[in-house]
Amino acid sequence: MTKNNNTTTCYKSSPLGLIPIDWEVRKFKDIILEGRLGGNYENAEANEGIPVMKMGNIDRGVIKLDKIQYLPEDCIYNEEDVLKEGDLLFNTRNTLDLVGKVAIWKNELPLAVYNSNLMRMKFDEAFVVSNYFMNYAFNSNYALNQLKSIATGTTSVAAIYGRDLDTIKFILPSHQEQIAISKAISHWESCVDIINKLIFQKEQRKNWLMQQLLTGKKRLKGFEREKLVMKNIHSFAKEISIKNKEDKDLVVLSCTKYDGLVPSLEYFGRKIYSDDLTTYKVVPKFHFAYATNHIEEGSIGYQSKMDLALISPMYTVFKTDENIDDVYLYRVLKSQLYIHEYKKRMEGSIDRRGGLRWDEFSKIKVPVPSIKEQNAISNFFLFVDKEIELLQNKLNYLKEQKKGLMQQLLTGKKRLKIK
Repeated sequence: MTKNNNTTTCYKSSPLGLIPIDWEVRKFKDIILEGRLGGNYENAEANEGIPVMKMGNIDRGVIKLDKIQYLPEDCIYNEEDVLKEGDLLFNTRNTLDLVGKVAIWKNELPLAVYNSNLMRMKFDEAFVVSNYFMNYAFNSNYALNQLKSIATGTTSVAAIYGRDLDTIKFILPSHQEQIAISKAISHWESCVDIINKLIFQKEQRKNWLMQQLLTGKKRLKGFEREKLVMKNIHSFAKEISIKNKEDKDLVVLSCTKYDGLVPSLEYFGRKIYSDDLTTYKVVPKFHFAYATNHIEEGSIGYQSKMDLALISPMYTVFKTDENIDDVYLYRVLKSQLYIHEYKKRMEGSIDRRGGLRWDEFSKIKVPVPSIKEQNAISNFFLFVDKEIELLQNKLNYLKEQKKGLMQQLLTGKKRLKIK
């Protein structure tokens, strides 16, 4: 017997641990009315049309719309596959770590359908007050642990089918408490949504400012009248090619399109590079490196952390002179405008397999203002990044608070007052 929120709560044993005596545990098969898979739709390369929600659009508890695929124009969809507000979607196929994700549709788009890797679930109202409560229940620690235990398949392809779900157990309070719990958790969700939207707006503003400031279309205050010159990269940088002939034990880097240069072992979680590192190139501190054959994906990075590191011989390494702020140049070279430039040059190459070698890469022209303005632009974006980082930290904190609250409320360790 435990005193909780000025009331005395008695607990009983259950297959999922101690729960309030007036709560019950039910198997999925006892509370589900219908589990329906979506349509088997082909993908279209179009950027408009009828959106199709797929496994990549399902996150833990929420819908993601960062990558949307659409139906081909001539595709006829089933009206039964059209999503309605409050539909609860279960991801039946994914990687072993991600299969079993559940999210609720909140009319994020005016019209969308869902595909055959997702199952829409309906529950018996005698046990479940709403899909919103079940969305939280599916994403609770006790449910996630059970889902993980029944997922079958390989690391890259795994599945959880309807019959596998039958034995999953859920803790169910009264309808009144389900409503109260849903409202309490949704309050934290609203806070998370506000910060998410604020981060999105800041990111959009940053992208717009990068388009303006890094091309010279817009100048920072105090630099409006200064001259801006377009220069070939070879006018201020030179290729560096130092082989690791002495077989030094240095960190091997890989280059990613989003994060730039990263330690290969940490990023991939396994060794993907050669045992023989004598042919690898040395990347000294404050040097650039790009994937010669894949730079069109934005795979260019700046080595600013280690005195020396290694990179595959398939990379190109270069160093700038004292007239360039490397942080400024890195932002320019990672921008969408220049990624498009890399694509153009590679597509126009006679030998596509040769990639974008230094002779061709170094002919690219970039805007080079005075070193003082370069420094100012770098510092400006450092401030913008810090602002976004602080918001991201706040978001992570709220998410952790929400997870802790869910664990307490959905197991009855914390009870809410019911009016």
